[in-house]
Amino acid sequence: MDKTALILVDIQNDYFPGGKMTLHETVKAAKNARLILDYFRIKNLPLFHIQHIFEDKQAPFFVSGTEGVRIHQSVAPLESETVIEKHFPNSFLHTPLEAELKSKGIEHVVIVGMMSHMCIDATSRAAVDLGFSCTVIEDACTCPDLTFNNKNIEAENVHYAFMAAIGSLYGTIETTDSFLSKVTN
Repeated sequence: MDKTALILVDIQNDYFPGGKMTLHETVKAAKNARLILDYFRIKNLPLFHIQHIFEDKQAPFFVSGTEGVRIHQSVAPLESETVIEKHFPNSFLHTPLEAELKSKGIEHVVIVGMMSHMCIDATSRAAVDLGFSCTVIEDACTCPDLTFNNKNIEAENVHYAFMAAIGSLYGTIETTDSFLSKVTN
């Protein structure tokens, strides 16, 4: 695990109940993300909080300076932890994330956060494209219902489809329990 880092993607207030873009079971996903975060903190392993901020003040959510853009209290960064601001779904695009990981000799990333079909997908694929191996903790991620061709696709189905796609060629898909049982034994 000494060449492994945790990336917490966009676990921000607007995705939680009462926010501007509520997702499916965010509290459950955040609780699992916190368990993974606690493990990385206890082991003093590198971790990076990713915070999406839209530069356009007319954006539907994650507007700079609002309560919704703040990282959720359940995984709030400690003062010593790195927070990387991003403006695109891919956490590597126009951010220092890749350089930070490489400067620490990281070869493997563990990804948790929101949204499975957008930022988790983009970040995990980019990680692999940049030469990192990748594990996504699927029950520490979530997304919303989507609509396509006048058909509603429930969040759970969206999530599982994207986890299956990532797991087919890009990364390893784990649950919180399976990941923690492997690294603590």
